[in-house]
Amino acid sequence: MVIGVLGVSTGLAIGGLVLLAVLTWTLHRNVDTEALRTADAVALLAAEDALPDPLPVAGGQVRAQVIDTQGRVRAASIDADRLVPMVRPEQVDRTARAGITVAGERMGLTGPVRVVAVPAGTDADPLTVLVARSLVDVRHSTNTVQTILLASFLPLVGLLAVVAWRAVGATLRPVEALRRGAEEITGRDGSGRLPVPASRDEIHRLAVTLNDMLDRLRASRDRERAFVADAAHELRSPLTNLRTELEVAQRLADRTDWSAVSADLLADTERLGRLVDDLLLLARLDEDPPTRAAGPVDLGALLAEVVDRHPARTVHVEAPTSPLWVVGDVDELRRVLVNLVDNAVRHAQSRVVLGAEPDGPAYHRVTVTDDGPGILVADRERVFGRFTRLDAARDRDAGGAGLGLAIVRELVRRAGGRVDLDDADPPPGLRVRVTLPALPTE
Repeated sequence: MVIGVLGVSTGLAIGGLVLLAVLTWTLHRNVDTEALRTADAVALLAAEDALPDPLPVAGGQVRAQVIDTQGRVRAASIDADRLVPMVRPEQVDRTARAGITVAGERMGLTGPVRVVAVPAGTDADPLTVLVARSLVDVRHSTNTVQTILLASFLPLVGLLAVVAWRAVGATLRPVEALRRGAEEITGRDGSGRLPVPASRDEIHRLAVTLNDMLDRLRASRDRERAFVADAAHELRSPLTNLRTELEVAQRLADRTDWSAVSADLLADTERLGRLVDDLLLLARLDEDPPTRAAGPVDLGALLAEVVDRHPARTVHVEAPTSPLWVVGDVDELRRVLVNLVDNAVRHAQSRVVLGAEPDGPAYHRVTVTDDGPGILVADRERVFGRFTRLDAARDRDAGGAGLGLAIVRELVRRAGGRVDLDDADPPPGLRVRVTLPALPTE
């Protein structure tokens, strides 16, 4: 604020100097104009050879002379010297119509005087008209303005400082309230909201934006805490199974069927490895920006590959009649189909069908349909959450960790597509539709 006051003070000082200079220039110009007007009138009389004696001038602060080329005074006003010219002829430019400032003592005037020269007479007898006007009034006016500026400068600066102090204080008061609110929120482990001022200005919009940011950060923190808690819970289950089986086998000693124990331990280890792989994949997807891969992928070939690698005989594919090329990463799209097929096989009664078809000029659609119990409409968005298992899939051994559909949505979003759920046709069952951007045709 001090810098602002100094800047305003400097501006006022410069403005006062400019005002004084402009006023002085304007007053001098007015004096020159009036003197030239008088000189033109005298020159007109000289041209008509009708110069009166004395020369007619208005006011006691004006002097006029008519001189010849030899510097002799041909005519003069009543108060002007009739022997000595007011200025020497070489001092003035008769064609410039501009005045010069000289001392007024030699003319009987106090202070500086403006003198103008105008040519007159004839070619045979050239003359010069000199008119002098006192600058006493001009000096008095400029001195008065200068005194007023000097006398009012300090009070005006003080007034501006007070106004600036109050204005800046009123402006920064909401900012200080936001700072205190942020400090309190930090002390409360991020809970709470910043105070929003009633004024509809930039500070109000800043407070609203910061509160929205706090809400998003709080939601992100809650999701991370829930994710860590769910991940720890899911990891603890296979570890507990491993420890229990090993403790039981150790107690039974020679009676332990180590082949059965090793099979159970291998199953739990594989389940633990899949869970860790899924967690690492989700962490990578959260960190990497959602960029669309540019590689072309043939949906028909990808569907056939997934079906051939799946051990279940219930999985069938309805191959498209022509190649359907989409934009995406082939490994990520393969993971999408594998997760969807595994989920469909887990809940299907007898049959899982994969298909692909065009969906307008810019997209292709992949469908995975099963004849299982389906998913209620109210739960179709919730199943895409991480570690979400519906009541029918609470068994962890059969239902997985609840990360498959979450991974599917993230991978499809990275490819620039979308995934949604619908009822199978004919019911019962569930149909998953994955819409992917088609490869542009040249």
